[in-house]
Amino acid sequence: MTVSALLSPQSIFLDTEITSKKKLLELIANIVADRTQLPQSTIYNNLLNRERLGSTGLGQGFAVPHARLDDLDKTLACFLRLKEAVNFEAPDNRPVDLVFTIIIPEQATEEHLVILSSLASIFSKEEVCEAIRNAGSKDEIAAIIESAEQ
Repeated sequence: MTVSALLSPQSIFLDTEITSKKKLLELIANIVADRTQLPQSTIYNNLLNRERLGSTGLGQGFAVPHARLDDLDKTLACFLRLKEAVNFEAPDNRPVDLVFTIIIPEQATEEHLVILSSLASIFSKEEVCEAIRNAGSKDEIAAIIESAEQ
């Protein structure tokens, strides 16, 4: 499974107004709940529990909040570009404005690791992050991510 295959224009959100990490995780849980039959609270609690293990902020203003859920049959993803960066306790102490979330079926361990590795590789490139920050549309962001993945 490629990162770009997980993204569609409907799963990209631009210039989202969020004031905190907690509010961001709540929004993500709402987005995923709207696309599944899973309760928002289950999704939120799983995302929050993962963050308690250690921040999913990777640096360069990028974070990859993620969770594994029992009652999910396929991996879901969404990408958010925040209007204002929020504190995410990233290793470089830089606030986060680019967020790629993956929600993965509990049994999909290998897929989970492959996707996380791909995301780390893509978003570790400063030029990719800057291009996404300057992109004017959802389609442009999808194209940047697809190009960076190859």
